[in-house]
Amino acid sequence: MTNAPQNRKLGRTALACAGFAAGMLGLAFASVPLYDAFCKATGYGGTPRQGPVPTAVAAKPGDAMLVRFDTNVAPGLGWKFRAERGGVEAPLGETQTVFFHVKNTGPTATTGVATFNVQPELMGGYFVKVECFCFKEQTLQPGETLDVPVVFYIDPAVRADSNTAALSEMTLSYTYFASKNGQPVTAALDRGGTVPGRGNF
Repeated sequence: MTNAPQNRKLGRTALACAGFAAGMLGLAFASVPLYDAFCKATGYGGTPRQGPVPTAVAAKPGDAMLVRFDTNVAPGLGWKFRAERGGVEAPLGETQTVFFHVKNTGPTATTGVATFNVQPELMGGYFVKVECFCFKEQTLQPGETLDVPVVFYIDPAVRADSNTAALSEMTLSYTYFASKNGQPVTAALDRGGTVPGRGNF
């Protein structure tokens, strides 16, 4: 005959294990948006910060950084994608606006979404996006073109960080992927073995 106190103890242990498992499952679901928010707030892992237009410029006159633009299209999306210029000399603390041109070169309407990062990763904490087309689905008809802006500034605090104080240039890189339910997806190369990518149009 099983002892009643032992049954109660086993029941409490099972309940505690179930609660722990449920908590870990909830944490797993919450970790992605929490991590994303953390990266956007701090620039961790090369993720550009998001913020409002600066109200004041606190940088030395003439202090600027060259921001280069890298544009790519993943296999499976028949688009061409380029920046209006290869780079800009951005005075620290001053807002810059750069347009990117996208064109659907395929025979059908397709939907894409862009991801991004900055290099070197240490610049993620000082490159602040005010407005960006990244992570926003765009559907283009065959032959349709679209101009999308990026508005950003470089935080003058970049010069107070010994890791970034001497940097004179950085790269902002975007890649367009085919989109499904708002998420980027990868695909195999098309039958001709070509990789859609950069180019003029």
